[in-house]
Amino acid sequence: MRTVFGSWKYVIKNFWFVLPFSLLPAVFMALSLDYMCIAEVARGFFSGEPQAGFLELFHAWSFIRFDSVLGGVYSALAFVSMFVAAAWLLAFVEKHMRLGKRTLSGVGEQFLNVLPAAVCVAFLYIVFYEVWAVVLSAILYVISEIDTVAVCYVLYVIVVAVFLFVLVYLATISYLWLPCKLMTGFGVFDAFVYSYRLMFERRWKLVLSFAISVVGALVVLSGAVFLPDYAFRIVGAVLFIFLFPNFCIRMEVVYFEADKLDREDERHTLWRY
Repeated sequence: MRTVFGSWKYVIKNFWFVLPFSLLPAVFMALSLDYMCIAEVARGFFSGEPQAGFLELFHAWSFIRFDSVLGGVYSALAFVSMFVAAAWLLAFVEKHMRLGKRTLSGVGEQFLNVLPAAVCVAFLYIVFYEVWAVVLSAILYVISEIDTVAVCYVLYVIVVAVFLFVLVYLATISYLWLPCKLMTGFGVFDAFVYSYRLMFERRWKLVLSFAISVVGALVVLSGAVFLPDYAFRIVGAVLFIFLFPNFCIRMEVVYFEADKLDREDERHTLWRY
């Protein structure tokens, strides 16, 4: 079950070491959520009135805020902090797993090597997610116009479930590309082909791991919409403090497992650090 829960084990065991890399992305990601639209869509759904406009639905699913200039600044800072923090975190975790040392010496040099690839991968994931949010919002808007509430709810749930499955499934295709490229030194295409082969036999376990995180996030945020704005954002920040590093660390955990590499962090006892 390392593929499914191995990254969570690492995050919990090394929480205070990965926390500094997660704080800024988590805070700005929470601030990038459009609370008003999320609350209105979620409360309407739970109160028996799932009708909502396209823009309202898109703003509820998107990580890009359009409600104010400050909201746009928060979204921009969220993306920039994600790029930088992901590169630092991957460099740190790779060294820890490869050498068994939780120190920053040498991490800065590796950070410079990781940053360009991490920016490209993160940017592609963001674009893919936002396109996914646009298509999902358009379909949900059409469904919300159905007069029969029962039919509307059934289709609403089915569409969201299918789209979430598509999201996590497609996310697995290039998921191991970044650690594979960094560890092997392969070119872009060769690293993709090799990482795809490594991932293929673990795809459904990886899908399950993603699904647990995504469903858990939806449940937590859906419950938090009944709280005031500030409380919703605190809950969101705490949630992303765990989800952001887990997404990055899972890459390394699954890659080491798939490529049958020894993990020195599991060999070393705490007193050696």
